[in-house]
Amino acid sequence: MPIKIPDQLPAREVLVKEGVSVMDEQTALRQDIRPLQIGLLNLMPNKVRTETQIARLIGASPLQVELTLVRIGTHKAKNTSEDHLISFYQTWEEVKDRKFDGFIITGAPIELLPFEDVTYWDELKQIMDWTTTNVHSPFFICWGAMAAAWHFHRVPKHTLEEKAFGVYRHNNNAPASPYLAGFSDDFAIPVSRWTEVRAADIPEGSGLELLMESEETGPSLLSEETGNRLYMFNHIEYDSTSLKEEYDRDVAAGVTIAVPHEYYPDDDPQRRPLNRWRSHAHLLFGNWINRVYQTTEYNMEDIGKGR
Repeated sequence: MPIKIPDQLPAREVLVKEGVSVMDEQTALRQDIRPLQIGLLNLMPNKVRTETQIARLIGASPLQVELTLVRIGTHKAKNTSEDHLISFYQTWEEVKDRKFDGFIITGAPIELLPFEDVTYWDELKQIMDWTTTNVHSPFFICWGAMAAAWHFHRVPKHTLEEKAFGVYRHNNNAPASPYLAGFSDDFAIPVSRWTEVRAADIPEGSGLELLMESEETGPSLLSEETGNRLYMFNHIEYDSTSLKEEYDRDVAAGVTIAVPHEYYPDDDPQRRPLNRWRSHAHLLFGNWINRVYQTTEYNMEDIGKGR
């Protein structure tokens, strides 16, 4: 089944050109099935880019998925037009009475700030608590994962001396996990962050399971049975050129930045980077969507009951 997104969303044209099956709103209304309800709290500055990346991955599922775009109500976006936000986004206050099968909270370029200094931290804490009772399975990405790990388990983030930046090999620590079905023993994932979490800081008895990690950049993916939570500390959703654009931006601004690790052929920024993570990105999101479908409540009002 295809993904259902608003007919005029900019991501739609991109996804159709890529061959992703996209359903128009009228067709979706005629289908006699319950689509999975997935929310995306988009904290990234380039919201259109992130919408497309996430929709591409969840739209590859054979299930019908309805994507709801959500934003922080107390924060004014600087890099996305107000018209776009008004047309396609709802604030969390507007959706907080709903239930969702899955809910994704993205990263944000604020990782060097203490969590408590983030202007919308109080609202984000409310949202993370709300996912326990109103979401069957939350999926936290990059800074969003660090924020959730701190909020729920007091797992600290540590500032790095140099930015972890590039494509790094990762190990499959849990081949039997339903989230890693079909994963290779090792695989590549894009990393772009100034902070890290450490395996030694994961509390014993917390219920957190370390599914993926890199010898160079540390933990990458945690799962937690409580609330069916996933914590992805890296950017497996990135496009082929996302790291290039970050690198080019910093070079143009005169920022000292290393060439992304194992990203360009022969480390030559003049050459076209190769995407070595695309298949595993689709696997991870596909496995998550399948797990949500297999375990969520048919009656959405039952989601979160008893937690």
